[in-house]
Amino acid sequence: MKKIITFVFLLGMTTLITSCDLLQQASEPGVSDADIASGLKEALDVGISNGVQELIQPDGYFANQAIKILLPDEVQSATNLIQQNVPGSDALLTEVILKMNRAAEDAANEAAPIFKDAITGMTFTDARNILFGADNAATEFLKTNTYTELQGLYAPKINTSLSKVGLPQLWSQIATPYNQFANGILGQIAGAKAIPADLGTYVTGKALDGLFFKVQEEESKIRKNVTARVSDLLKRVFGLLD
Repeated sequence: MKKIITFVFLLGMTTLITSCDLLQQASEPGVSDADIASGLKEALDVGISNGVQELIQPDGYFANQAIKILLPDEVQSATNLIQQNVPGSDALLTEVILKMNRAAEDAANEAAPIFKDAITGMTFTDARNILFGADNAATEFLKTNTYTELQGLYAPKINTSLSKVGLPQLWSQIATPYNQFANGILGQIAGAKAIPADLGTYVTGKALDGLFFKVQEEESKIRKNVTARVSDLLKRVFGLLD
């Protein structure tokens, strides 16, 4: 019995010491919870501002191979049949890709105020969990707290942008004749499947994927690149990770 009590006591002391060590690591002298929250908010403000500014430039999406919006999978798989049944489709498809990316670039500016609201509402607990969490913890926090709202804002903005660059009319030149073929006897024999008549929902989803990819890139810079910590506060807070 004494051995059991001794073991439990030692186990408890080990756990307490370990917890104290972790607490000490997370609360280095001169770095308070308020500092951590302020540092994270500053870092995210800077990172998101930089990321959004890059996305809204011409070719912000189009020239970035990591986030460039390509044709939907079902369109890519039907490319040969489209080329055979839609005159001039090669040039039309190339133009569609460009216009989808232009619409995403046009819509990206909608993200900044939504992200700012989420950052402002970050609690001390949120900040600590993010700082000592996974490398993409801040990105995941923002995604959880902003995605639905961003989607609601992006969808009409994307559709307006698509109209602005003339994509609906352009896409109808491809989708309408191709879907007529796909839904006809010859198309059924060829195993053709209809392609989306409206690209708005698809482009909205891909635009948001690209946005959060960019946010994660900026988060990584702050976490791993010491030179990206441009203020004393950022150096002290993110220095806890070094």
